[in-house]
Amino acid sequence: MSNDTKEDNLDLDQSSEPLQDESIETDSYEELLEKNENLEKSFLRATADLDNAIKRTASEVEKAHKYGVEKLLNELLPVVDNIEHALDKLSEDASDEDREGLELTLKSFESALDKFGMRPIYPDNEQFNPEKHEAVSVIPNEDKEDGMVGDIFQRGWELHNRILRPARVTVIKN
Repeated sequence: MSNDTKEDNLDLDQSSEPLQDESIETDSYEELLEKNENLEKSFLRATADLDNAIKRTASEVEKAHKYGVEKLLNELLPVVDNIEHALDKLSEDASDEDREGLELTLKSFESALDKFGMRPIYPDNEQFNPEKHEAVSVIPNEDKEDGMVGDIFQRGWELHNRILRPARVTVIKN
């Protein structure tokens, strides 16, 4: 060792004063057990909160994937309606190829919608359901029971069991 280090060590030894008798307060055993129990409960609550946040986030991501295309599909519904309307109003003079072309276009369009979970609501011979049907008018019809769907003006659509557009129908009332 060099002389400088020896002197530094000596200075440290001489400068250290004897420790004063300080009383250090410690918690009792029962208090420590209670603190430990509270910390364990806090830890369990924090863990549960984290698990819930993870589950909630996963659920929100799943819904975003499932219903993320809802706005686009809603915008495409008038196109389907127009193709159906064109088929219904096709003149007698139209060729079979024209009719077949429109039918194939409609089928292709419906198939594309089906790939995204979009399904038509076509309530033929069903009881009126206000969640799936929109009543346009009430008509009498002796062949059907009260509350049954009569005529269908426009098909409804649902996306993964969520109604995007209810079917527009008449309701039978005798």
